[in-house]
Amino acid sequence: MSRCPLQAVLFDLDGTLVDSAPDLADAANTMLAQRGLPPVPYEHLRPLAGSGARGMLSRAFGRTPDDDDYFALRDEFHALYEQCMLANARAFDGIEPLLGHLQARGLPWGIVTNKARRFAGPMVQALPPLAGAATLVCGDCTPHTKPHPAPLLEAARRLALDPARCVYVGDDARDVAAGHAAGMRTVAVAWGYLGAGAVVGEWQAGHVIQSPAELLNCLDLA
Repeated sequence: MSRCPLQAVLFDLDGTLVDSAPDLADAANTMLAQRGLPPVPYEHLRPLAGSGARGMLSRAFGRTPDDDDYFALRDEFHALYEQCMLANARAFDGIEPLLGHLQARGLPWGIVTNKARRFAGPMVQALPPLAGAATLVCGDCTPHTKPHPAPLLEAARRLALDPARCVYVGDDARDVAAGHAAGMRTVAVAWGYLGAGAVVGEWQAGHVIQSPAELLNCLDLA
């Protein structure tokens, strides 16, 4: 990754910096319980956590945005999730020292997520390791969400940086696609949600890392 000096590191939120799957799963299973239906095992919901309500409702109810009742279910899910979204959410192991190292190096870092501001804002404020984010671009900050490059380009604009001098780090094929489309360098993380049946090595990311500490080495920041 030596094309030009790196000036910022941008991260996806859910599945990359933060493990939010338990609370997403709890919201889905609460909806099932309220209907007298059995819960879905957590291990079946976790791989879909990166897709938020869409992933949870698909697995729990077999509903997609093409179904007539999907948006009513989505609104119900969002209301429940908003109540429990900080119950178990935490930064993944190794994230706090990684972000501390970036700050010590004077390298700004930010967050670009498809999560709406009503959820992402409170989450970033509540989790101390994320307090140093130089920017937060949410799913409703631009007209398009990832894999469209618009959110990543907005983050670079806010930081007054050339996108080519940024790297985007995420746990989904959409993250890598968005990074490529924005002209950024890309890193895929193997500890996130990845999506059901995903093969991270097929995403054509610049690097695939198994732990947060590896990011420093692949960016020559160690």
